[in-house]
Amino acid sequence: MAKMVLLAQYLSINGNVLNSSTKKAEVSVEVEDKDVTTFASAGWKEVLGGLKSGELACDFFQDFAASQLDAIMWPLLGTVVPFEVRADQGAVSATNPKFTGNILIKGWNPIEGSVGDEATVGLTFPTSGAVARATT
Repeated sequence: MAKMVLLAQYLSINGNVLNSSTKKAEVSVEVEDKDVTTFASAGWKEVLGGLKSGELACDFFQDFAASQLDAIMWPLLGTVVPFEVRADQGAVSATNPKFTGNILIKGWNPIEGSVGDEATVGLTFPTSGAVARATT
């Protein structure tokens, strides 16, 4: 069984490569389960897949410098923009697939933390439409 340590994840939001600001990028997708149990189910619950949804969870190190993280993300608030995530910054391949789609920038926390904390931003963005997986 192959094992991997994430050392050089790739994250792009709205065409901006954010690797140097990103501490975590996590894509999750799920399908609603719809109960279709009938009396013929012999006492067992039966389910079918319903609507699909996804999220992109990110932890960033904040940067207020011109053309850096806050200047990139602040204008995107309330918009739907494309994203791309890969386990490694290397070329897309069968062993380094890319996950792409669109996310709604539904919030931005420009300042969060306590005394002595790193200046970080942690948010989860819902996907809008399909999330795709590609190896080329």
